[in-house]
Amino acid sequence: MVNESISEVLDRLENQSKLEKTRKVEVASEDRMLAITKETGELFNMILRLKNAKNMLEVGTSTGYSTIWCAEAIQENSGKIITIEKNQKKIHRANKNFQDAKVSDSITISEGEAIQILSKMSTQNTFNGYFDFVLIDADKENVIKYFDLILPMVAIEGVIVTDNMLYPEKYRESMKIFSEHIKKNPNVRTITSPIGNGEEITIRLK
Repeated sequence: MVNESISEVLDRLENQSKLEKTRKVEVASEDRMLAITKETGELFNMILRLKNAKNMLEVGTSTGYSTIWCAEAIQENSGKIITIEKNQKKIHRANKNFQDAKVSDSITISEGEAIQILSKMSTQNTFNGYFDFVLIDADKENVIKYFDLILPMVAIEGVIVTDNMLYPEKYRESMKIFSEHIKKNPNVRTITSPIGNGEEITIRLK
């Protein structure tokens, strides 16, 4: 049972996301939540619990909807989330949502360009095989670069989930190329799930 503070924030953000998607409210493109679906959040929450995850990385915080779904699970294991976002307005909104949901203690926002932050992290021995779960939900142009930088930072049997494999349809061809790129790697096992906007679920084998 999700606690009341988290449930209230998730419900509010879910309603906001639905309004944006149905175009019942006008929101500037740079301010849109572009959130995962509720069933996707439930999937992430379940994977984190099954993995007994302690360390998570998220690329693309937006306003924190997916982060809160994950924090609800990981905080019960005294786990921590590092989430990356460059949009200052979204960082401000995410921080407010984290405070309202009372999950701020489990989350650190790393502000800036994801490529630069991940490149720096990849040179630090601290992060070798560090993350149990990773969510990639940022710009699709760099998704292969993100994945290749992140993979060495994932623990053996750790999970990387990449959003938007099927929707919006304008990304479908580039995400298919991304999926084929992963399948060439003998050190992982991967599958495309139709849940939500389409999720690539990848496990690091060695």
